[in-house]
Amino acid sequence: MRSLKIERKARGQSRAKTLRHPLRGNPGKASVQPGSARRARPPGIFGRFLGRIGAFFARPIAILAAGLSVLALIGVLLVSGMVGRAAHGVGNGVSGVIGDAGFGVYEIQITGNRRVPTGTLFAALGLKAGQSIFFIDLPAARSRLMALDWIASADVVRRYPDAIHVTVVEKRPFALWRTPDGKVAVVERAGGVITTQGVEKFSKLPKLVGTGAPEKAAELVEAALNHRAVSARVAAYERVSRRRWNLILNNGVVVKLPEIGWQKELDALEHLIVDNGILERDVTEIDLRSNTQYFFMLKGGEKKDVQRDKEI
Repeated sequence: MRSLKIERKARGQSRAKTLRHPLRGNPGKASVQPGSARRARPPGIFGRFLGRIGAFFARPIAILAAGLSVLALIGVLLVSGMVGRAAHGVGNGVSGVIGDAGFGVYEIQITGNRRVPTGTLFAALGLKAGQSIFFIDLPAARSRLMALDWIASADVVRRYPDAIHVTVVEKRPFALWRTPDGKVAVVERAGGVITTQGVEKFSKLPKLVGTGAPEKAAELVEAALNHRAVSARVAAYERVSRRRWNLILNNGVVVKLPEIGWQKELDALEHLIVDNGILERDVTEIDLRSNTQYFFMLKGGEKKDVQRDKEI
């Protein structure tokens, strides 16, 4: 497991102090002189404000005009983006407060990566030090990880109070495929392309050629590996017209397999190599598509066919 710890920022400990001022003058109650009378007080500020509000709502046209003005103002603010920026600012402020309260992200733990550099995963997560752990968009972070070439699956979870735990599963390389446009790609067993970068590190993988080869190659490649003499000499597996296979051997000989029943023809090819030494002869092509005969193309351009039940 790889972990990135981020240094926390020191939070201030000082608190605002409240200053209390003593009341001025005599705190005692004012007395009323005998024979004097209290005057009626004029309406206060609050009373006058209520009176004006009442007068305003007594005029429907004024209410309608004010409502239209408010709607127009809201529309201007939305178009100008001021509302969005204000909301974003409020969100950032709240996030900062929550982070200062101990729920900021200060540790990211990553497990499961072998081929993808840890730094690449950190960058894809897009997290910031001290960011509120509550405000992180986990599905979006996972989507960014899944966009990386080698990531087959990813899981991003919160670990309160201040950590994010990431588990990834990487794709498994199966073969190298020369694409129709001439590029070489690393592919999975099911045929999915992983990447076209850094393929030189996978030079020992089986080589595939032809349109549609990656999707159908797994069964043939694994069957060939069970034939020691054949697998030792296969340089590439070529898909022909999306229907059948050719084996390209390391000495340049092409072995043509049938569309159906190619499994038993691997046994026949093993027999030709081991028991008959066919690759020591002047052949450039071996055609195994017939049930009754072997067809050979010789280096001089001559064609030769031999009954399967006869000695070659």
